[in-house]
Amino acid sequence: MSVNLLILLAPLAGALTAGLLGRHIGRSAAIGATIVGMLISAALAIHVFFNVAVGDGPVIHEEVFSWIVSGKFAVHFGLLIDRMTAIMLIVVSGISTLIHIYSIGYMAEDPDEPRFFSYLSLFTFAMLALVTADNFLQLFFGWEGVGLASYLLIGFWYRKESACNAAIKAFLVNRVGDFGFALGIFTIFMIFGTLDYDQVFHMAGRKEFQSTVNFLFFGPVDTITLICLLLFIGAMGKSAQFLLHTWLPDAMEGPTPVSALIHAATMVTAGVFMVCRASPLFELSPTALGVVTIVGAVTALFAATVGLVQNDIKKVIAYSTCSQLGYMFFAAGVSAYAAAMFHLMTHAFFKALLFLSAGAVIHAMHHEQDMRRMGGLIKKIPMTYGVMMIGTLALTGFPFLAGFYSKDAILESAYAAHSAVGTFAWLMGMLAAVLTTFYSFRLVFMTFHGKPVDLHAYGHAHEAPWSMRGPLVLLAVGAVFAGVIGAPMIEAHWFKEAIVVAPGHEALEHAHHVPGWVKWLPFVAFLVGLTVAWLMYVRLPTLPGIMAETFRKTYRFLVNAWYFDRLYDWMFVNMAKKIGDGLWRTGDVTIIDGFGVNGAAATCARVAEWLRSIQSGYIYHYAFVMVIGVLVLVTVYT
Repeated sequence: MSVNLLILLAPLAGALTAGLLGRHIGRSAAIGATIVGMLISAALAIHVFFNVAVGDGPVIHEEVFSWIVSGKFAVHFGLLIDRMTAIMLIVVSGISTLIHIYSIGYMAEDPDEPRFFSYLSLFTFAMLALVTADNFLQLFFGWEGVGLASYLLIGFWYRKESACNAAIKAFLVNRVGDFGFALGIFTIFMIFGTLDYDQVFHMAGRKEFQSTVNFLFFGPVDTITLICLLLFIGAMGKSAQFLLHTWLPDAMEGPTPVSALIHAATMVTAGVFMVCRASPLFELSPTALGVVTIVGAVTALFAATVGLVQNDIKKVIAYSTCSQLGYMFFAAGVSAYAAAMFHLMTHAFFKALLFLSAGAVIHAMHHEQDMRRMGGLIKKIPMTYGVMMIGTLALTGFPFLAGFYSKDAILESAYAAHSAVGTFAWLMGMLAAVLTTFYSFRLVFMTFHGKPVDLHAYGHAHEAPWSMRGPLVLLAVGAVFAGVIGAPMIEAHWFKEAIVVAPGHEALEHAHHVPGWVKWLPFVAFLVGLTVAWLMYVRLPTLPGIMAETFRKTYRFLVNAWYFDRLYDWMFVNMAKKIGDGLWRTGDVTIIDGFGVNGAAATCARVAEWLRSIQSGYIYHYAFVMVIGVLVLVTVYT
């Protein structure tokens, strides 16, 4: 077994051990098996990263086994580890390991702890299979694997109806995106005759494909544009982009470590990774890039507006994740793929830190998540406050922290694109930056500052155990230094052949030469957002209530997340219920039961009743029938 394959199999072995043998080997052994598996995977990922990325070693391309062979269709299970994959291996395995360790303390009182750790490791295996894939079918395997694992994790507390509903919602919304993703993969095979990355990208670069293809009732459409848009539909579902975002906040029903794992470093970033991996295709379609840019920019602003008024501490961070993913996508849309990957990496550290810090707050407040019932916790849990402040500053782009480097690179690239969609994305991104700072510090002020609201919970609040605080400290270090360490990623051609940028699409390179005011504007946005948050939640704490009452319709519009859930409920859920009800009443009750089962039974009963009535038992009745029968026979045959 190769070292590279062991990166994938170690978490899988831990998942199987905890899941299948957890009851037999005991809680501690089951949890230990998953953590050992993750430590092995993380250590090997670091080793591979230093060889491939730091040591400038060759790209690793390893065929593990022949997977599917059917006529001309042949797919193998292989590993592709280039600089982009090396970054993802560090992010996924490293942060997942810290989340496993954190979960020891957070889930200590849960009777199903081995099952939880099994799901965590299974999720990690699926994500690692996704990022190391060297063909689109293996990518789809990992893609669906993280979807399955997220369903299991979101609905982990399956005795809660809300958790079950959230898991089903996440699964169904992702099926919408995955349907488009699957169609994109089918189209790739139909056009190129293979699903192997190298072959597809080589043929696409040499224009060795049919330029147009008939698609449904649209007639002939551009082949590459169709493929890219179908792939991007999958990314919209997996990465919770505008219109397919509704599952993300509901997924907070799962345990807090699940929120950190799914929404910080793994599943939701799969769409960004896929678009960057498929850059040789997207660069051939300006239309697809424009769609990616617009959807990402709208998502960044939309989610930021909703995050302004959320009161659940985890949902604020969830909408922040949705908004930051929008930044990554519009960076990819202006061909700044390296900036998108850079922000993916830095975001993983500070967003995992924020989620796990929120978990420490919830743990301290005896599972209370409503920020309106918190306050004054800086005195009770100062260490948690410190690491959460680091995460908040990194998210909001405070100078020299992680987000400062990656978010500014995205905004400068959008400005430097000098296109209509690039300018639109820059404007949306700048406005979202102000809102991000506001809702982030709103969370900090409502949770840690002011006077305590729930005095009973406040009186018993205490710092989390070191099994939880240790990972927070390490993530805080990452939130501080990830930007400085990762800054070379946005230099020209750092990713080498992993990312392809067409001539004329060098927005990231031009970003270094934008005017000075463009570079300073994000910091001004930070100051504006911080000042407004301080005025409303520290200096004048009655002001938010007055504004909510004054602008009641706007407030309700934002609290209800632009009413998308109600719209979809009316358009799809209620419509499906009406169709189902109609099929039941017409098809089942009227046709099947009425004319079929019950109708046939009633007919048999009536015939039987008539036959019973003529069985009188009198001999002269039977003689009369016999005479009638003889007369009929004589009449017929004469």
